[in-house]
Amino acid sequence: MKIKKLASLALLTAIALTIFVIEQQIPPLIPVPGVKLGLSNIVTVFTVFYIGSKEGAAVLFCRIFLGAIFSGNFSTFLYSAAGGLCAIAITIGMRRLVSKKQIWVAGVLGAIGHSIGQMFAAVVITRTNSLLFYLPIMIFISIFTGAATGLCAQILVNRGGKLWKTIFSWL
Repeated sequence: MKIKKLASLALLTAIALTIFVIEQQIPPLIPVPGVKLGLSNIVTVFTVFYIGSKEGAAVLFCRIFLGAIFSGNFSTFLYSAAGGLCAIAITIGMRRLVSKKQIWVAGVLGAIGHSIGQMFAAVVITRTNSLLFYLPIMIFISIFTGAATGLCAQILVNRGGKLWKTIFSWL
């Protein structure tokens, strides 16, 4: 891996991790356990659509691993990893299907996939199938949070222009 590429991916991971840590400090906007905006996913969706699929997956999983360590709550790693795996698979698949004016759709579907993956992990870990009753609420909320993060990523991809070409000159 070229040093410029590695440095750029490390920078994107650091940005995503910083956003994640700051978001952890924000009090819940609605009284539903486990719900958060997922603002660090802006960086993941941007990376997938602007740089590439492998790079987006690398940024995501580094952020999940380091986020679990920095938040001091490593028990959430399995939930985040399961949700992240589903979300990144969907986002990568959507990269081939949507234009740069429809990236927000990938954000929505990725967020829904994250909720499904996270809920699946919760059911498997706790052996409590009744948690699935919570899934429709999570999916409903994911539509809005995914639209917000996807739209932000779409704006970054479409309006970065010369700035991204300068920063990611190794592309």
